[in-house]
Amino acid sequence: MFARLKRRTTASQTSRFPHQWWLVTSAGRIDRDVSRYTPGAGSIAPEPAQTPWHLATRITFRFCFVYLGLYVLFTQMLRSLIPFPIPFPQFGVTAPMKNMVGWVGAHVLHVAKGVAPHPTGSGDTIYDWSQVVTLLLIAAIASAIWSFVARDRREHARLNKWFRVFIRFALATTFVSYGFSKVPPLQMPTTFLARLVEPYGNFSPMGVLWYSIGASPAYEMFAGAAEVFAASLLFIPRTAGLGSMVALMDSIAIFTLNMTYDVPVKLFSFHLVLMSLFLLAPNLVRLRDFFVLQRATAVRREEALGSTDRARRNSVIAQIVYGGLVLVLGAYGGYQGWTRFGGGAPKSPLYGIWEIQRLTVDGRDSPALVSDSARWRRVVFQGPSTVTFQRMNDSLVMFGTKIHASANSIEVTQFDSARTKSTLTFERPAKDRLLLDGTLDKHAVHMELSYRDPDSFLIRSRGFNWVQEYPYNK
Repeated sequence: MFARLKRRTTASQTSRFPHQWWLVTSAGRIDRDVSRYTPGAGSIAPEPAQTPWHLATRITFRFCFVYLGLYVLFTQMLRSLIPFPIPFPQFGVTAPMKNMVGWVGAHVLHVAKGVAPHPTGSGDTIYDWSQVVTLLLIAAIASAIWSFVARDRREHARLNKWFRVFIRFALATTFVSYGFSKVPPLQMPTTFLARLVEPYGNFSPMGVLWYSIGASPAYEMFAGAAEVFAASLLFIPRTAGLGSMVALMDSIAIFTLNMTYDVPVKLFSFHLVLMSLFLLAPNLVRLRDFFVLQRATAVRREEALGSTDRARRNSVIAQIVYGGLVLVLGAYGGYQGWTRFGGGAPKSPLYGIWEIQRLTVDGRDSPALVSDSARWRRVVFQGPSTVTFQRMNDSLVMFGTKIHASANSIEVTQFDSARTKSTLTFERPAKDRLLLDGTLDKHAVHMELSYRDPDSFLIRSRGFNWVQEYPYNK
């Protein structure tokens, strides 16, 4: 019956609209409810009538467009978006942004010492805070002007569609860089020998977080895999909704750790939370319906880019290809990091922790007294280019080194003065014994050292146990 009805309908339409015969013979189709027409490949889709946005929605979008867009352009997120090893200017610390941030710091925040960028590894410097305030002011002024000029505009559907792709990629590429610094355990190092001999009470809160996670490489790899998983979902339009939820969970976890362990990436991780919420915003009501009200609902899918089926299909392919390229380059960068300065990096020929059993300075014995804070206690060799000395008060001093194994000599350089160099000769009469002679800090020294196996420390030897009759909490 339905087949006969369909043939009658087709014939009727053809007879009534002979000049529009392509409506029923082309690759397009008429839906069963005859309420809309979905064109075939290569045909131009009619623009659907957009529902007007609420005034608050329009103003909020304009503010987010300016603020989040500028934040990506003027921070490290822009560098993540372009994963190729090419020279790239840092727009956030050069004119005109540098000038504006300096003015805001001086006249709005009243920073007496002035505001200037200085790379220290911290993302919470006074310059970073001043830059955020500057971007907030720019976004507020720009969105106000935009709202006045476009006061008759009732929606920004097309701009929103493209901007969401931009934010998806910015967030995803950032998670790739973070994730592949943990999938091979790099960000929180697992083999930093000097930390094994440093008292726990000397650790900063950030140091406690860093090296407790580093003590469990499996957990660090899991955390990195969660970040890479979120990025992989965000690159694909069909799974972007789920990706924004996973990204929100990941970024909240990162932000919470930064806030509770005083890790100086608080500002940046907070913006990862904001961007995840921006992507998740269209589905917040649906999530409430599903999780709270227990109503059947469907996640809103990302709108496709392009006006034809071919253009939309090509845009999806381009997004997936770009995401795949970023993931491959991220994985390769993680591998390179592992082999250069991670667990797979070259080790010092004298690798290990060496206890100083006897020390003479300028020909006189220096007994191992706890009260003598200047006396060396241990020597730690890890990488081929550094050596760490530990004093009797447990403080650590690091020097640059060049070890010439063929000549049994070590060049030691003070980091605070590259011109201050010392030379030591070494002799290893047994695998667990080491002799060092020469000058150090302008004093003639002789050291007799014994080897301590790093795996003798409980944190490395305990391992994982499926069966435990009693908790082993020391």
